[in-house]
Amino acid sequence: MNKKPVKNRRVTFTVQADPGSTVYLAGSFNDWNPQKKKMTDKKGNGTFTACLLLPPGSYEYKFVINGTWCVDPANCEWSQNDLGTLNSLLTIEV
Repeated sequence: MNKKPVKNRRVTFTVQADPGSTVYLAGSFNDWNPQKKKMTDKKGNGTFTACLLLPPGSYEYKFVINGTWCVDPANCEWSQNDLGTLNSLLTIEV
């Protein structure tokens, strides 16, 4: 029996910040390295976005806005991490 390969899903992350801010996306999908995914504000209106292709699974993430780590205010799914702070949760279904 052949299994179909699991397809990666395109996920768009969005956060509001002051125009001109420096915004990164960090999470379990990029070893919590914010330098790996800079978010862009294409319209200059403070709406920062980043797109990733991710396989199905559960992921934790945060935004880093001007050096401050923040949970996703639009996502009410959170988990407490080992440091006692919260991470946003994302689940991608098969």
